[in-house]
Amino acid sequence: MKKLIAALSVLFLAACGNGAASGGGDASKKSIRIAYQAFPSGDLIVKNQGLLEKALPDYQITWTKFDSGASINTAFVAKSLDIAAIGSSPVARGLSAPLNIPYQVAFVLDVAGDNEALVARNGSGVTDVASLKGKKVGTPFASTAHYSLLAALNQAGLKESDLTIVDLEPQDIQAAWTRGDLDAAYTWLPSLDELKKTGKVLISSKQLATAGKPTLDLGVVSTAFADAHPEAVDAWRKVEAQALDVIANDPAAASKAVGAELNLSADDALNQLKQGVFLKPADISSPEWLGTENNVGKLADNLVSAAEFLKSQQKIDAVPALDDVKKSIYVKGLPSVLG
Repeated sequence: MKKLIAALSVLFLAACGNGAASGGGDASKKSIRIAYQAFPSGDLIVKNQGLLEKALPDYQITWTKFDSGASINTAFVAKSLDIAAIGSSPVARGLSAPLNIPYQVAFVLDVAGDNEALVARNGSGVTDVASLKGKKVGTPFASTAHYSLLAALNQAGLKESDLTIVDLEPQDIQAAWTRGDLDAAYTWLPSLDELKKTGKVLISSKQLATAGKPTLDLGVVSTAFADAHPEAVDAWRKVEAQALDVIANDPAAASKAVGAELNLSADDALNQLKQGVFLKPADISSPEWLGTENNVGKLADNLVSAAEFLKSQQKIDAVPALDDVKKSIYVKGLPSVLG
């Protein structure tokens, strides 16, 4: 019942605005409603430097902070968002039954590396993933961290029922951790760095990726908005690509912008950026990732694989067909848009 009330509350907030402008998908109303998350990425550089506002001066652009992909999916269901930064696991859920959200993946923000990990609290008695049996672990449900936690448990021969998994957003994980309410947590930066101060990393998303369970942070756009405003989607992809260039070529500027958004020093922000894996803009249209209009990339296979795992964990009702997922990869104009 609490979950239902929470979901309805998000829908209500989304419908009432929650910082979002009206007119998604309506070409007569030039507005863009963007969901962002507080993790180190080029998306924060785009926001901090006003790159999209400069590229699209005729659009009213509203940025709304969300704490997880699950709440972003709920807002898309309520038709309250046009563009969002969201993890690959919640995207796999969104494209699957029962949600079947009409959005498309149009950008790869980053590939999860050491910036997302499972940490055991000092004094908990947990020394490896297998020793989590009977323990209490916090993670944001329906997130890439949740997906990776389930993958780590599966790898260690544990069932979800072998421990208590608590649904907590990153900031709530920190509070519970400080109170000693959790034995471990799977979360991402910047909260991850705080947990590391009094805990031990058991496994990272980078390690799980090498074992066949990669996770990514993606940029998605509602199909209705992409159909009505393709030029705006192009502009958004271009500034996101510009931000990736800033991360690669001007780390001082990147860390300053990200630090301002996360309330961190530039040095701390730089350290966190170094823990992520950021693609070169030209690589995004490669066969490994989004691909092109004539050859959709392996990202579609990655999302289907994620959906298959989620189905095996009874987190979704059905796995979408690969051809349907390929149609949900927005490759119009690639690679020319990305340069």
